[in-house]
Amino acid sequence: MVASPLGAARVRRRLSVEEAAARADLDPEAVRSLEEARVYRFESAEAALAATLVYATALGVSRREARQLAGLPVPPRLVEVLAPGRLLAAAALAAVCAAVGWGLVLPGLRADAPSPVAAPLPAEPTAAAAPSLPQPWEIQVDVYSGAGKRTVAARVANEVAALAYRIGTVAKAKEAGYRETRVYFPPGARPIAERLAAQLGVGTIALPGGDDPLRLVVIVGADRAG
Repeated sequence: MVASPLGAARVRRRLSVEEAAARADLDPEAVRSLEEARVYRFESAEAALAATLVYATALGVSRREARQLAGLPVPPRLVEVLAPGRLLAAAALAAVCAAVGWGLVLPGLRADAPSPVAAPLPAEPTAAAAPSLPQPWEIQVDVYSGAGKRTVAARVANEVAALAYRIGTVAKAKEAGYRETRVYFPPGARPIAERLAAQLGVGTIALPGGDDPLRLVVIVGADRAG
């Protein structure tokens, strides 16, 4: 069973994972992670995007094929849409439009008087800048499935990794009775927890302890299990 559009592209070319990895000069495990959409296995979202670009290029995936594999509408080729006679008519129409466009632009270019320049508005006093938060890649996020399925945690881990956070542990929680997804944070980490929670559209819960203000925990509840 093909797991992704990238896997479908490889199968079309009758390549094994190892052969495709050698063609792209990538590790076979990295290729498997890309085809199975496990981007949290990479060091960062940027590393996963770069590997995807290298892999798709090595496979020779064209724009049309990429849209087909992704299930997106594929525009018909220009030759299929326009008959030879219509191609000539389209070229003539383009020439006319270009001539009209230059007719409108040239008079303005030839004007002698320079256009007036508006005086700059006086700068308004700005409020004191809010303290900056740590960058997402400085923060580790552990993702646990509280709904019984580890695949749910992997899916949310991909969402978090796409926001440039570092992914730590991805596993099932010790208990499976969580109904709602929440971001849990240790003392001193409320601002970064609220930022991540807003990005995911969930709430936050404070942890009673913890000594790392750059580590967050996301427990996925039944609301994200579907």
